[in-house]
Amino acid sequence: MLSEYSIDIQKLFLEMMLEDAQSFVRVQNIFNPDNFDATLKEAAAFIGEYSDKYNTMPERDQVNAALGLSLREVPDLTADHQDWFLEEFEGFTRRKELERAIVQSYDLLEKGDYDPVEKLVKDAVQISLHKDMGTDYFDDPRSRLEAIKSNNGQLSTGWANLDRALYGGFNRGELQIFAGGSGSGKSLFMQNLSVNWIQQGLNGVFVTLELSEDLCSMRLDSMMTNTSSKEVFKQLDDVEMKVKLMQKKSGKFRIKYMPAQSTVNDIRSYVKELQIQTGMNVDFICIDYLDLLMPVSVKVNPSDVFIKDKYVSEEIRNLAKELNVIMVTASQLNRSAVEEIEFDHSHISGGISKINTADNVFGIFTSRAMRERGRYQIQLMKTRSSSGVGSKVDLEFDRETLRITNCDEVPDSNMPGGSSIMNNIKTTSTVGESSVSDTMSEPADSGKIVADVQGSKLNSLLNKIKTS
Repeated sequence: MLSEYSIDIQKLFLEMMLEDAQSFVRVQNIFNPDNFDATLKEAAAFIGEYSDKYNTMPERDQVNAALGLSLREVPDLTADHQDWFLEEFEGFTRRKELERAIVQSYDLLEKGDYDPVEKLVKDAVQISLHKDMGTDYFDDPRSRLEAIKSNNGQLSTGWANLDRALYGGFNRGELQIFAGGSGSGKSLFMQNLSVNWIQQGLNGVFVTLELSEDLCSMRLDSMMTNTSSKEVFKQLDDVEMKVKLMQKKSGKFRIKYMPAQSTVNDIRSYVKELQIQTGMNVDFICIDYLDLLMPVSVKVNPSDVFIKDKYVSEEIRNLAKELNVIMVTASQLNRSAVEEIEFDHSHISGGISKINTADNVFGIFTSRAMRERGRYQIQLMKTRSSSGVGSKVDLEFDRETLRITNCDEVPDSNMPGGSSIMNNIKTTSTVGESSVSDTMSEPADSGKIVADVQGSKLNSLLNKIKTS
């Protein structure tokens, strides 16, 4: 590429666009009149505005007459000339946009506004023409499907029932959101997912913006070693030995605390530094949780939850794409969801902005009775890669070890009445003074026994009436 883009070169760019309209169309996505020299900026703006308004290029004489220029004819353009133009114009645009980004960054740094700087520079560096022509749908369908099968990076969640609803699990580059009320187990779900993936040999990072690193680590000690959380310190030697043994056959895992109102840039910087210092290739990132992050690209009031969460969720998903990892985070359900047993988009705190961005959204449902029985339910509120929306998945929960595992029962959530858990809740909600356990402990033929007793009393009463 040229080392300098003089006024004559910039003038030649405009002349070639006027000579060959296709050349202008091919660079239209990166065409910016502000990149041209002051003597040519008005002409570039005229060409851009004219083509937008009339859907055709102006004649050379029109431009010269309107602006007092002397743009020349460029005859006998060949394919090689067009290739030169495309390559040089791309380099010219990238350089000018980068120069402008650096100037703007200097002003922002002077004001102490650091967050937008990286985006400005990154956007400028990534400027390019459309060289990738996309996928030819009819060309070699077998190879296309085999490539999808081998390269989509789908990973099992470790819960077979959930995998079945998702057609296999989660994909790299996608954003998964677990939504639940306060104390519903959002952190537990992400920690259990982490354990499942570590045991599959995957490497991951758990970013906590709420719980301490120590508390997260201790929870994982219980889950990894199948030890009651109350017994971890009493069985310290056993826990230590089990963790060290599991290290040999498990993936690498880091737990990192970051303060609330951190940004995606903080997470990106940490992961990059982790990769440089340890050589660790990250497969998944869990962020606990989305609502506590702030956006990088815009300044928003923290109270404007809809806008804040929109930008944060977009930035998290972009990071998942950039790093090619599975991204999992969580979000609060709002107060209207407290008494609900089935969730929809209206129950997500902050509105639908984050749901629109996420690839999969799961509602975490539980109750005191369910927790006592060791049950959780996942409600699929949105799935982008399967038809599982509206289905429900029951999971077992061990209150001692905090481990969430696949449920042996596989309820058919598509059948009328939903899952077994939902049926239990709905039937027990009308029980009066008698408890659920009392009801369930009655023998199946209890109705027959009661009827026989009532019948004998009636016969006795009738006999007394006759004798009297």
